[in-house]
Amino acid sequence: MVDYLFNSSGEWICFKVNKFIWDKNGKLIGWLPWGNNEVVTMKGDYLGTIVDKDRIYYFTNHPYRGNPGYPGYPGYPGYPGYPGFAGYKPLPSGAKDIVIKK
Repeated sequence: MVDYLFNSSGEWICFKVNKFIWDKNGKLIGWLPWGNNEVVTMKGDYLGTIVDKDRIYYFTNHPYRGNPGYPGYPGYPGYPGYPGFAGYKPLPSGAKDIVIKK
């Protein structure tokens, strides 16, 4: 099952398959190591937090939780389709939109 993730403007920026996060081009960019909504890069750095099931934001006051290790290679997620536009949602306090390098 694919979960599409958007920024505060409603632009689709990445998607989640199981515990892995992929950019729109199918490049693996992160994962959810602790079974909650906190996303880290494949190197273990904080990437962002999934909010309201379909938004991903970077919280500037996020505490360091340690390096979660490397999850192994998850395989190719396949083509996720196009979810369209999700609409605007204001940023929560202390949050900003994440920037995914191309």
